[in-house]
Amino acid sequence: MSVIKENSEVLMHFSIKLSDGSVADSTQAMGKPAKFRMGDGSLTDNFEKCLLGLQQGQTNSFELAPEDAFGQSDPDNIHHIELSKFGADVPAEVGTIVAFAGPDGQDIPGVITQIFGDSVTVDFNHPLAGQRVTFDVEVVTIEN
Repeated sequence: MSVIKENSEVLMHFSIKLSDGSVADSTQAMGKPAKFRMGDGSLTDNFEKCLLGLQQGQTNSFELAPEDAFGQSDPDNIHHIELSKFGADVPAEVGTIVAFAGPDGQDIPGVITQIFGDSVTVDFNHPLAGQRVTFDVEVVTIEN
């Protein structure tokens, strides 16, 4: 039976649950498991430690602190943008997710959190930053 090791390529289903039990994200809902390679930097070290040793077909559940999941909310990722930068095609409305072009040309999503006068506050932190989350995982396949 295959087990997850340090450089394994893993295909797994997962659900992310918030502290109130609500599901924030689920590959089951999307109908497509996630694929990644252990040690490639896409997961935090503590997340990977929770996966090491799991077998193909095994399910597990573990809770991660904010710094081990999506990080703490960083005040440097909250920006104030002039209301005039928004238009009819991208209206400024609280709760709207807007994509902004980053320095490398990639889109960076931000959530509009406040509009005050001519200033729009946009939070570029991950929506789950600062939250303790529970991951329910099901290992589909492992390639070592």
